[in-house]
Amino acid sequence: MAETDPITFEVVRNALASIADEMALIVMRSAVSPVVRDTMDYSTALCDGDGRIIAQGLTLAVQLGAFPYIMDVIREKHADDAQPGDVFIANDPYGSGGQHLPDIYIIKPIFADGVRCGYAATMAHHCDVGGIAPGSVALHATDIHQEGLRLPLLKLYEAGRANDTLFQVIERNTRLPGQVLGDIQAQLAACRAAERGLLELHRRHGAARLELYLTALQDEAERRMRAAIRSIPDGAYRFTDWIDGVGEPPQPLAIAVTVTVADDEVTVDFAGTSAQIDAAINCPIAMSRSATFCAIRCLGAEDIPNAEGYMRPVTVKAPAGTILNPLPPAACGARGVIGYRVFDAIMGALAEVVPERVIAGGEGGPTLFSVGGTHEGRQYVLTEVLVSTWGARAGLDGLDGVSNPAANLSNYPVELVEAEMPLKVTRYGLVPDSGGAGRRRGGLAAERAFEFLGDKSEFTLRTDRRDHPPYGIAGGAPGGASANSFTPAAGVERGLPTMPMQSFIARRGDCVSLVSAGGGGYGEPYEREPERVLDDVLEGRVSPGAAAEHYGVVLDAAGTAVNAAATRHRRARRAAE
Repeated sequence: MAETDPITFEVVRNALASIADEMALIVMRSAVSPVVRDTMDYSTALCDGDGRIIAQGLTLAVQLGAFPYIMDVIREKHADDAQPGDVFIANDPYGSGGQHLPDIYIIKPIFADGVRCGYAATMAHHCDVGGIAPGSVALHATDIHQEGLRLPLLKLYEAGRANDTLFQVIERNTRLPGQVLGDIQAQLAACRAAERGLLELHRRHGAARLELYLTALQDEAERRMRAAIRSIPDGAYRFTDWIDGVGEPPQPLAIAVTVTVADDEVTVDFAGTSAQIDAAINCPIAMSRSATFCAIRCLGAEDIPNAEGYMRPVTVKAPAGTILNPLPPAACGARGVIGYRVFDAIMGALAEVVPERVIAGGEGGPTLFSVGGTHEGRQYVLTEVLVSTWGARAGLDGLDGVSNPAANLSNYPVELVEAEMPLKVTRYGLVPDSGGAGRRRGGLAAERAFEFLGDKSEFTLRTDRRDHPPYGIAGGAPGGASANSFTPAAGVERGLPTMPMQSFIARRGDCVSLVSAGGGGYGEPYEREPERVLDDVLEGRVSPGAAAEHYGVVLDAAGTAVNAAATRHRRARRAAE
């Protein structure tokens, strides 16, 4: 960090982070739709004048690493003609750096004294952008033209003047125009706040001095990332995780990865991954790369700056035409399940060499439940992203009731579901005995059940980890499998596929139940401290029968204390066997 002092460096770094976090707060507090306002499915970033990330808000990790893709497109197409007052919009995964059509970028170039000094960048998951099913995440779509409004990189504002034609096109291609246009305004407000913040930094430090610190920030992010990689023994480490597949019966899909560590650089190669399919779970390369950066970064113990420099030592290879790098016109609206499993596959590969630094398999990505229709004369759409659980780590049980490690989402509050939608939440909680057994137990699965109150509703699902439950590490057991079911008002409960290639019609009084997978365990279950197992039983996380069977811990007749003698005998017998 030549010619910089450490105090000013930290002041600038934290000021940039504060701007990106302020952007995130503005989006959350200004958004109209539940999926942005309450589920918090959005991200923010601040870039320098060349489009390199210099700060990111505390939002979705699987989105943040995608911003360089659209910035490359902006540099290529508008490096010379961007002007003050311009605002760019895009969502196209093929050619504009998008992830899927509901995720819309709003990006504003920032100018100081007539010179471009940065970009304010936002991405938000919009509640509906058209397509064949409410919520625009129909898994049964077979190409992107069925999924909704496709926007290449365009100017939403030019020199401060709104593109009214484009606004009208967006309005006419969504089931909920008020929510979509309102969320776009929230993104615009966040960009304006970032512009004010970055210009204040320019006034305070001067353009040349600030540029020096921005360069130092990129170099420091790279240095710390390289140090983290250097602490992993050199070698090539392989793992294959499996997606259950679509339809019924599903054909499993492989996510194969080889992680090659060479000194302070790492190459993540997905050769051997399954070919793209005619369903909407194909994952565009922007998200695949983003999930990869997230997984590698999680291995570092140091606080790595949120600057693009940390990506420099990481090379990602994903063969074109696979589920991790599909070719157009592959559908990709429900691609999240693949992106989250990229994270799991990399963790599985590195468990071979640094098991103490990775995490066992989690729920495989949040359960996606999209439902919509017309009720009392108005259209409604709910995009429910049910987050649930983590796998265990070397020193910690898996967390439950939380977002996937690669995300930062929140479950939609029950009270708002019932206040705003013709739906009733009949069950919502954790599932006992669903966490994988281990010295450290996997997190518990989550269950959410709905009763339909409208005359007619259409819903779609995206789940996983039924046939291939979350893996354990170092002798830990896999987590419990996922399950979905549908019960007509005057009928018998029936199971639903994890990824059905159809939408479903529900009538008043019908019910649907969604159970996620539980997290994988870590370490030999019989090494778990009996007192921890007793606590799990008393808290309702583990049943007395599972305590004896999986952990070798026998309780007294009242089920409130450990029977030490019987536990020693059971564990000794297991050791002898």
